[in-house]
Amino acid sequence: MTPVEFANRYGLEVLSTGEGETRQIKGIYCCDLLSLVMGRAKEDDAFFTVMANVNAIAVGVLADVACVVLCEGIRPDDLALQRAQEQDVTLLLSKKDSFQTALDLWKELQAQG
Repeated sequence: MTPVEFANRYGLEVLSTGEGETRQIKGIYCCDLLSLVMGRAKEDDAFFTVMANVNAIAVGVLADVACVVLCEGIRPDDLALQRAQEQDVTLLLSKKDSFQTALDLWKELQAQG
């Protein structure tokens, strides 16, 4: 499932498309401690967080995640949104908390096998 497909199916807002229409999500990583994300998130994971600043975008790039999903309706600041667009980072916004949003994706990934 691509990030944009996930967003459309579950009502997430696409703030920056990036590679979100073609890149496949292969896993999930939920964390708000960015130093952990850098070392533990895997390539093509969906990264779920409430950290809506430019550092979260930078970590998403370093970890080469499929998308960054901001949860609980927390919107990025202007610099974070600009950086996501400049660096082709798929940035999604969910009104749900990280657990529920990640669970929705987990169910989709399980159904795909």
